[in-house]
Amino acid sequence: MTESLIRAENIDVYYGDLQVLWDVSIEITESDRVVALVGPNGAGKTTLLQVLSGLHSIEDGSITLFGEDGSALRPDQIVKRGFVQVPEARNLFTEMTVAENLEMGAYTQRSERERTAREVYDLFPVLGERRQQRAGTLSGGEQQMLAIGRGLMAKPSVLALDELSVGLAPQLVERVFEKVSEISEEITILLTEQHVHKALELAERAYVIENGRIVAADDAATLLESDRVRNAYLRK
Repeated sequence: MTESLIRAENIDVYYGDLQVLWDVSIEITESDRVVALVGPNGAGKTTLLQVLSGLHSIEDGSITLFGEDGSALRPDQIVKRGFVQVPEARNLFTEMTVAENLEMGAYTQRSERERTAREVYDLFPVLGERRQQRAGTLSGGEQQMLAIGRGLMAKPSVLALDELSVGLAPQLVERVFEKVSEISEEITILLTEQHVHKALELAERAYVIENGRIVAADDAATLLESDRVRNAYLRK
């Protein structure tokens, strides 16, 4: 039987008096390589990641992370257990070097940071070339690679990538998605993305979220061919 790594069941989430997620359920299992969460801007994708990361509480429902009650864990404890989020804003330390940013990502895995840094440089050679360059001087694509690399420094079991393609030129989107495909050979990816076609091509399974509700869940290939998804997101 495939083990569940992360499970959200029937969760409701509020910002003050405003409800933003309704009865949302998703699951990520150990057999998954890439699970996509797609939908329009403002649909609730980032909020769900914040909930899973321990950055926002739920009003109702349950969160299970690696067999534990996720609502009882602090964000740092969630990272240590293996769920790491790369935020849309990247949140790099712009005045610090590439190497220093990667070092900051390894705060829960200090003993393995040198070996993991070598793995990140192998994955993203441009970061190795710029390791002494300040993060704020990197291009948008290089900054995205650094943000992903910093997340990898924590040795996650599940790496959540929030709006991976935002602000990137089309050719850079292709490169970054190729790297994510490589990463998924070793680490399970939870990908939130407005670029629906690319996300569904990469993923095995996917959820569609609209207005704070999961409106479709299936194999990514099936969703890619569904009339609902094609009419809402893929028509030119």
